[in-house]
Amino acid sequence: MLKTRVITAIVLLAVLLPVTLFAPVGAFGALIAFVLVFAAWEWARLLKVEGAGPVLYALVAALGLVTSTRVGIGTEHARPFFQAAAIFWLVGAPFVLLRKPVLAEGAWRAFLFLAGIVGFIACWHALVAARMLGVPFVLSLLLLVWLADIGAYFSGKAFGKHKLAPAISPGKTWEGAIGGWLLVMIVAAAAVFLHAFEPTLYSTLLAQLGALRTVLALTLLVVFSVVGDLFESMMKRQAGVKDSSGLLPGHGGVLDRIDALLPVLPLAMLLLG
Repeated sequence: MLKTRVITAIVLLAVLLPVTLFAPVGAFGALIAFVLVFAAWEWARLLKVEGAGPVLYALVAALGLVTSTRVGIGTEHARPFFQAAAIFWLVGAPFVLLRKPVLAEGAWRAFLFLAGIVGFIACWHALVAARMLGVPFVLSLLLLVWLADIGAYFSGKAFGKHKLAPAISPGKTWEGAIGGWLLVMIVAAAAVFLHAFEPTLYSTLLAQLGALRTVLALTLLVVFSVVGDLFESMMKRQAGVKDSSGLLPGHGGVLDRIDALLPVLPLAMLLLG
């Protein structure tokens, strides 16, 4: 399993890193759209859509992505998508996690079909807008989520005693979440102090919001990286599956890799004003 996981990670990095670092924005956007269409397919499967339904949903997501570019590309043009996705993640997702309704039936399924399409479109626009601000910026945005996850893993292993959401994800602890937050804050402070690879998400937030509000903004993003992770975990638990799919051997599915990014990307772009 470890060998398979490592090989898959190397292949993914061999594709994603060169495109992110060196390819034109259009090629970067095409790759992100390709990834998100597969995520949409998995989203429909977790909502227990059978037969050709997941494929049709993925096609609708692809059509939505293409159609959304007609409004323009960039933070200002994409703001309505960011706002719609933010409403879902700030209000709808916490409500779902607290109340735990059955998601794969009736009105909830219909609502999540729409929320998924809007969310994937918002993520695409957020990543493309971030890439237009520069490679360091988009990498720093992704790094926030990766750091929160890495910090949570090691802190949870070392100090975790108090379960964060035992009914949804038994492995997550409050100590782990705090450790992830601390790692993000340490790296952000170091990047700002050293003026490393600017502009980054951290330096841009600091310039626009000041120190205190930047700390609050980064805290919000870390919190909702956990919310995104928990939301997908709840979907998988209700669907009775361990992974969103087997598309990425050793890693599960696409949603398993990007679940924490789904709320963070649109929220981050909204915080930038």
